[in-house]
Amino acid sequence: MGFERAVVTGGAGFLGSHVCEALLARGARVVCVDDFRTGSPANLPDDPRLGVVVADVGKPLDLLGPVDLVMHLACPASPVDYLRMPVETLKTGALGTLHALELAQRKGARVVVASTSEVYGDPLEHPQRETYWGNVNPVGPRSVYDEAKRYGEALTCAFSREHGVNAGIVRIFNTYGSRMRPDDGRMVPTFVRQALAGEPLTVHGDGRQTRSLCHVDDLVRGLLAMAESDELGPVNLGNPEEVTVLEVARKVVGLLGSTSGIEHVDAMTDDPRRRRPDISLARGLLGWQPEIGLDEGLRRSFDRHPVG
Repeated sequence: MGFERAVVTGGAGFLGSHVCEALLARGARVVCVDDFRTGSPANLPDDPRLGVVVADVGKPLDLLGPVDLVMHLACPASPVDYLRMPVETLKTGALGTLHALELAQRKGARVVVASTSEVYGDPLEHPQRETYWGNVNPVGPRSVYDEAKRYGEALTCAFSREHGVNAGIVRIFNTYGSRMRPDDGRMVPTFVRQALAGEPLTVHGDGRQTRSLCHVDDLVRGLLAMAESDELGPVNLGNPEEVTVLEVARKVVGLLGSTSGIEHVDAMTDDPRRRRPDISLARGLLGWQPEIGLDEGLRRSFDRHPVG
């Protein structure tokens, strides 16, 4: 299935810019919708088939012409950003998702809504399957992101049931790669920035909490596979290779040949202790699974200047 004209909300962000690039490579015309609060024009490819609309998805999206795919990726995704903009994050998850769904409804387009593994909170089930309802603190500092995404999932299902919108939900697990900001606040760019500067790598808590890191190239393949399906989901997208935060820090130091040490700092509030996706649905429904291991993915990221 090919797409002639796609809209990517948050298209100038880390993930969105890679999605724009992949859609252009497949022959689509692409409209990037972004207000550049966390994204950057420098992330976008120079391509005449790419249009840019500077807009806040918290306001209705009124785009002229046909659209056959809406990729709704707009939302602050790093703790640094969503803790700095808590109300805006909730508005993006609620009103932004509403407006993306309404655009897809008007245009008769397929819409893929990016949710997150954070809907599982600090999970009591391991690995996490899509049938698990999660263990989320609804009033903690991270709730502005977690609950925004949970609401976005509910709204997407409601539009599918009530209006017949061809919608899909993906739950994205930790993703890394080029174009992450040095001050992004997420683990990999923070460790890389610190290692390159010769500073200690700051590990929250004892570092034994686990993450499952998916390279952005793998994730984009999964997103497009979801777009090309008619599945509603939700479907987990992530790499089930589970590593501790301390292991990631040591890998970054080793791969960069840095002299940095590791410094333990206070644990983050509501920080999940374990995070690993069960990707059986993605394998079965989409024929997708990640192909890039962590060592190779980190090398690719360094080669492509991940933090700058």
